[in-house]
Amino acid sequence: MRATTCRARFRALHSPPMKTTHEPAVKPQRTRAASRLDSLRHAFAGWWYMLRTQRNAWIHAVISTAVFVLGLWLGLGRLEWAIILLTIAVVWMAEFINTSLEAVVDLASPDLHPLAKVGKDVAAAAVLVGALTAVLVGLLVLGPPLWARVSVLLGFRGL
Repeated sequence: MRATTCRARFRALHSPPMKTTHEPAVKPQRTRAASRLDSLRHAFAGWWYMLRTQRNAWIHAVISTAVFVLGLWLGLGRLEWAIILLTIAVVWMAEFINTSLEAVVDLASPDLHPLAKVGKDVAAAAVLVGALTAVLVGLLVLGPPLWARVSVLLGFRGL
């Protein structure tokens, strides 16, 4: 018992002093609305980072806008809009994931490493697959009504 008492005295004498401030032990809980607003701010900060730093994000933005305007001009139906919007979202999500993965790889492996290259290349391939698929979906959904509209404008007759 005596050893325990000596250890306790030693710890009491040599440990850092305890806080004597009257701070609450737990931070006050934030409201759900404030937490949701913070989440939205972080999400838009990430999107803004993409637009500021990633050249491909501008390419996606221009093509997305052009497809949207073309869809309005062609008078797409609800199903066609759903397909187009989901396809655009998939490409954007692939680009966001690619950019975030590149940032994490750069943080974890500041030196060149073959596995870091593999991670970045595979993430870039995911964006490429999404973009190529979006082109095919765009041709399938927008192609026929675009061809019909252009044929009427240019006076082509049916084949």
